[in-house]
Amino acid sequence: MRQRSLIAITAALAAGALTLTACGSRDDDGGGSDSGSGGTTVVIGVDAPLTGDLSALGLGIKNSVDLAAKTANKEKYVEGITFKIEALDDQGQASVGQQNATKLVANDDVLGVVGPLNSSVGESMQKVFDTAKLVEVSPANTNPALTQGVKWQTEKVRPYKSYFRTATTDAIQGPFAAQYVFNDAKKKKVFVIDDKKTYGAGLAATFTDEFKKLGGQVVGTEHINPDSKDFNAVATKVKNSGADVVYYGGEYPQAGPLSKQIKEAGAKIPLVGGDGIYSADFIKLAGAAGTGDLATSVGAPVEELPSAKEFVANYKAGGYKEDFEAYGGYSYDSAWAIIEAVKKVVEGNDGKLPDDARAKVVDAMQDVSFDGVTGKVSFDEFGDATNKQLTVYSVKDGDWTTVKSGTFTG
Repeated sequence: MRQRSLIAITAALAAGALTLTACGSRDDDGGGSDSGSGGTTVVIGVDAPLTGDLSALGLGIKNSVDLAAKTANKEKYVEGITFKIEALDDQGQASVGQQNATKLVANDDVLGVVGPLNSSVGESMQKVFDTAKLVEVSPANTNPALTQGVKWQTEKVRPYKSYFRTATTDAIQGPFAAQYVFNDAKKKKVFVIDDKKTYGAGLAATFTDEFKKLGGQVVGTEHINPDSKDFNAVATKVKNSGADVVYYGGEYPQAGPLSKQIKEAGAKIPLVGGDGIYSADFIKLAGAAGTGDLATSVGAPVEELPSAKEFVANYKAGGYKEDFEAYGGYSYDSAWAIIEAVKKVVEGNDGKLPDDARAKVVDAMQDVSFDGVTGKVSFDEFGDATNKQLTVYSVKDGDWTTVKSGTFTG
């Protein structure tokens, strides 16, 4: 999983008996302070939707970060440091995420944050964290502008030094899906729908551009209200368009009902989406109509990676009530990247945290490199993951099954 293999989380962890020996805290000036034998507490913040429609993904993020912190403590991976997490619920809303960012910045013990899920929320948090020199590592944000600037298609400029991500961007995911749909699935006429949000609209746009380049025809486009569950009007438009496939840029709470209503309207064609629909909850919402629908997601299937076997086993042993879902491995790796950066800073400062620990962690993150749950974890000059692996999944027999893994060739 890493260069140092994980020590298995025992049944004691599953019973909640693992004791976090955090006795110390950090001084107001950001320096480390020892209080008893417990050493210094470092908090890893977590921001994700822990309630609401997207909570399945958000709770998987939170639990996976929790597992990383407990594993680091069990291994005593950073001498003298005890890690704990502070998880905040952003409800999938940018304004709440920004408030959470301010709250995490105000806690001097926080040296890094994992999250958020949504690119629109990430957009609202970046400046808050960057001003405070607090590192943020998202396991799920895929909008290219977050790392490469709003003009990323013509001129890549990194907006914020403190922002990193372990997820592959829509600049790769959208075109990867288009290549599969056109070349492998042999679909030539697409109806493109998005939810008007940063993630969905961006993903739909990169898919559309590549699909057209390949010679595909866009026979219709539509924007839906993400607060609605009635998509009969757009379903009728899809039926009348003659499309042989639907591409949806958005998330599973809308994608499931949308797929169901498109089939009910008489269009017996697959719905294809990105990692935002790759959830067990999509299958529940779509019902039998979801069979044959497709999703792309970042990375290779975690369950099939040799590097992820320990993570899967330890997550199960941890007794978490919720599945780790699509971003579990990426969340663990995001948290471990913060742990690695803290380790570099501590070891470079005579075994203790310096006064400017946050800034030092940001600098150290740029050079972090380790073998993670999802493969090799490191970052390029924009803070993007160097791992560009993607996978296509299909709904079969009430579950997501792997169809094809690879990298985008553009």
